[in-house]
Amino acid sequence: MIKIAVVGYGNIGKAVIEAVNNAADMELVGVVRRNSSLDSACKELDGIKVVSEVEQLGKVDVAVLCTPSRLVPHYAAEYAKKGICTIDSFDIHTQVPTYRKEQNTFCIENNTVSILSAGWDPGSDSVVRALYEAMAPKGLTYTNFGPGRSMGHSVAVKAIEGVEDALSMTIPLGTGIHRRMVYVKIKEGYSFAEIEKKIKQDDYFVHDETHVVQVDDVNQLNDVGHGVNLVRKGVSGATHNQLFEFNMRINNPALTGQILVSCARAAMKMKHGAYTMIEIPPVYYLEGEVDDLVMRLV
Repeated sequence: MIKIAVVGYGNIGKAVIEAVNNAADMELVGVVRRNSSLDSACKELDGIKVVSEVEQLGKVDVAVLCTPSRLVPHYAAEYAKKGICTIDSFDIHTQVPTYRKEQNTFCIENNTVSILSAGWDPGSDSVVRALYEAMAPKGLTYTNFGPGRSMGHSVAVKAIEGVEDALSMTIPLGTGIHRRMVYVKIKEGYSFAEIEKKIKQDDYFVHDETHVVQVDDVNQLNDVGHGVNLVRKGVSGATHNQLFEFNMRINNPALTGQILVSCARAAMKMKHGAYTMIEIPPVYYLEGEVDDLVMRLV
């Protein structure tokens, strides 16, 4: 049994616990939270060990990091130094190469494995994009997200001082171009204009058309559904006009949690180092013997 610890307990943490509990080859050993006191959130974890330090859980094979993206590199390095493998859904695309390189050093030095940016984008969509390029090496790929709630973008807005609650919706405009609709409830005494400025200057939003709307109750707008339409038009060999299309409509936390858990399984089969999903044989994500999987899937 692969012994799993969940670090952080929000929407993703809850989904990871559900996925672990439905995996025959895994065991949830506990949840690590900065405040492990028996508050209302912990009451949902009845029967699960909740601690403030991972050492309190005993043997842990893989820590699934369910913290905000900006905190992930810190925790990944910290856990690697403890000799614990990590999985995360770090989603700031432009920072992935630097994070991967730095984390690889920690993993090699401490004989561990990290699988990073293991959500659905970056993550499983990255695998689809890589496969499409293998099928048509020349051409263009367009990734169109939504319409749907972006968890990473929403968390980034909530972290801005003066924001009480926030929801960031991604609206596809076609050919990989998106509009960000950000709905915020601000705390008393703060300037909406200043908060709007900070949102639009944030790395999550600076590259997209972004509209910020002040609301009284974000919860009335909240929906964790999302989706993607991924299209490639290109050339196979010397043959033009090859067209591939992938679509999905999802519950965002549920899919992210399942991918993280599947990657935890893969981490047990990899050599020491840090990896993204496109670097891992797909069969490693699956439960069961390789020969049986080949018989069923090939």
